Amino acid sequence: MWCDSHRPQDLSELSYHDELSETFKRLSVAGEFPHLLVYGSTGSGKKTRIMCLLKELFGPGVNKVRNSTKPYKVSKSKTIELTILSSNHHVEMNPSDAGIYDRVIVQEVIKSMASAHNMPRGKDKKRFKVVLLEEVDQLTKSAQHALRRTMEKYMEYCRLILCCESVSKVIDPLRSRCLAIRVPAPSKIEVERCLHEVAKKENFVLPEKVAKKIVNYSRRNLRRAINSLQICYIDTQGEIKESTVPKSYPWEMFIDNICDELLREQRPVTLNQARLKIYELLQNCIPGHLVLKRMSQRLMENVDDSLKHKIAYWAAHHEARMNCCNKQMPHIIAFTAKFMYIYKQWMDSWLDF
Repeated sequence: MWCDSHRPQDLSELSYHDELSETFKRLSVAGEFPHLLVYGSTGSGKKTRIMCLLKELFGPGVNKVRNSTKPYKVSKSKTIELTILSSNHHVEMNPSDAGIYDRVIVQEVIKSMASAHNMPRGKDKKRFKVVLLEEVDQLTKSAQHALRRTMEKYMEYCRLILCCESVSKVIDPLRSRCLAIRVPAPSKIEVERCLHEVAKKENFVLPEKVAKKIVNYSRRNLRRAINSLQICYIDTQGEIKESTVPKSYPWEMFIDNICDELLREQRPVTLNQARLKIYELLQNCIPGHLVLKRMSQRLMENVDDSLKHKIAYWAAHHEARMNCCNKQMPHIIAFTAKFMYIYKQWMDSWLDF
C-alpha cells in the first residue's frame, strides 16, 4: 500500500502543519514525557506523527516491529487472541478488538510492560516503554476507568499514547491525565501536494485536473486520497485519466445500494436482504460503526428534512448500544428496521393526505 510505503519516517519530513510538528519535536527533547491523547479525523496523520515522535525518542529501533498474536484469559472458561505489534521500545494494539473484554486486555498489557526488568531507572528519563492504544474512543466505560487506574499505578515504568477520532467519547478523568493534542485534517492544497510527491516517487505523471478531482472526493482525508490515486494507477496501468477517479470505495457503493433498496420498498423481504448484505460487509472486516455511519448519511441525503433528525437520533442511539456489547450486527439491523418503520409511516401519512 502506498500509504505505508510513502509514510514520513521523521518529523522533519512532514510537509504540512509545521507548528504541530514543532510541538511533537519539543515533546521528544523535553525532560518529562507525559501521557498523550492524540485525536483528529480519519486520515489526518495521527499515527504517522506518533511514529515519528517515537523515532525521535528512541531512534530507528521503533521501526523494527514484530507482529504477534497473544492469548489472554478473560474469564475462567474463555480465552481470546489479540494481534499486537511491538518493538524493544513500544507496543501497539487496538483493545477495542476484544469487545466487552477490553478492560481485561488493557490491564494485562500494561502490567506485562511494567513488569519487564529491562527498563533501567535513573537520570535518563527516556528509558521507559510506550504503550500505543488505538481507537480509545471505542473502549467501554469500564475499560476506560481501568485504564485510568492502571496508568497512574505504572507511571514510573511506561507511558501511554492514546489515539482516537472523537475525544468526546473519552471520559473526563482519562482526558485530565493526558496532554491532549489535536491533529487537524490537512487542507486541500496540502493533500494535493502530497499526491504529487507520491506520483514523483512512483515515477508517473499526475495531471493537475485528476489531482484536484481526487482531492475533492477525498474530503481532506489523506489516506483516502492516496488509496484513490493507487486505484487509478492500477486500473489504468499508469496512464491516469480524469474519468477513472473513483467517487467512493466499493464497500461504500455496496452500502448505498442497500439504502436505495430500503427507500424503494419497506417489506420484511427487503429487511432480510439488507441483513444478509450487512452481514457480508462485517464478514469482510468493514467496521460496524462505519457501516452505520455510511447508512445514516446516505439515508439522510434522500429523505425529507422532517425525517433527518429522527434518523440521526436513532443512529446515535444504536451506535451507543453497539459500543456497550460484543456483537454489532443486531444493532445495525435494529437501526435498519427502525428507519423502515419511520419512513413507512411518513409515506402513509402523505398518501392519506
